[in-house]
Amino acid sequence: MNIPKHILPIIVIAQFLCTSLWFAGNGVMVSLIAHFDFGENGLGNITAAVQFGFIVGTLLFALFTLTDRFSPSKVFLVSSILGAIFNLGIVWEGNSSTSILLFRFFTGFFLAGIYPVGMKIAADYYEKGLGKALGYLVGALVLGTAFPHFLKWLAAVFKWQYVIYATSALAVLGGILMILFVPNGPYGKQGQRIDLSACFSVFKKKDFRAAAFGYFGHMWELYTFWAFVPLLLALHAELQGTNTFPVSFWSFWVIAIGGLGCVLGGYISQRKGVKRIASISLFLSGCCCLISPLLLLHAPTPIFIVFLLFWGMVVIADSPLFSTLVAQNAPTVLKGTALTIVNCIGFAITIASLQTISILQDLIPPQFLFMILAVGPIFSLYALTRKS
Repeated sequence: MNIPKHILPIIVIAQFLCTSLWFAGNGVMVSLIAHFDFGENGLGNITAAVQFGFIVGTLLFALFTLTDRFSPSKVFLVSSILGAIFNLGIVWEGNSSTSILLFRFFTGFFLAGIYPVGMKIAADYYEKGLGKALGYLVGALVLGTAFPHFLKWLAAVFKWQYVIYATSALAVLGGILMILFVPNGPYGKQGQRIDLSACFSVFKKKDFRAAAFGYFGHMWELYTFWAFVPLLLALHAELQGTNTFPVSFWSFWVIAIGGLGCVLGGYISQRKGVKRIASISLFLSGCCCLISPLLLLHAPTPIFIVFLLFWGMVVIADSPLFSTLVAQNAPTVLKGTALTIVNCIGFAITIASLQTISILQDLIPPQFLFMILAVGPIFSLYALTRKS
């Protein structure tokens, strides 16, 4: 079946524009905290509010099978508009710290109708070559993850409120692009009724469980690595006695290069197999976790930067491949629900991982912290290779 050439670029662009809502708050956090006097816990609370909103949103979207009962492009549009409205809420002068957290929570909630729904839309179009399509899609999210480091610069040039206005406008534009140019895909099939057990029943299939559990282990490593990239760079700079090291600059590139990893992984998987390339990526990122103390302590700065750039590529390259395996092994009528519930659990695991590393920061030498992330790739490899 010939898929119009504009479909994938529109999905990718719309996904990036809309997921900018996710990271808008991160980019202007310093200004937000100062403006509304959040206190010392403000940074963590604002970040957690979005993540928690996304987890609650994906859980409810999955329970009520929304993306499988309604047109996913319409769900995407409505979610982008509502997400943009709640994102705009944080510029209200009458805000308190509580109302800011509520606005960020509901922004995260409606992102549940954007990120996994974008993957569902791609899966409805690309039954073959889905790994490549999702490689581009997750690559767009990776660029969005790196975007806060760019937004920090913007916030220094413009008023922080302008960044919020811009991201909300971009999100609405993304939703409009999706509804205008991406109709329901040829491989999609809409369910006809609410099935509250659907998000649990999908796990009965062995191959689906293996893909989902592989994704869960991958998520244990991914977001904690991203969150602590600046710490890794700062630690290395301190050990090297460098006071002018551009931490934000290299943090952007270490995270952003993961987009290239997603695209390359998607292309290679077409020839070598999705499961095989996901396993290789897991193995390599797990090795990076285990050797991180050695390079952090002893590698010259150029070699350490190259190491982090490589880690930044392989830590995310398997993400679109796991989403591909999840979509391929889910019932057609529950594809959107399956992707959404797997996202829900995966992002809940990121919070557990982040909290674990944060607690251990005070208990073990910092150079050994990142070895603990290897637990995720090891678990994922076991899930993918076990026979029963």
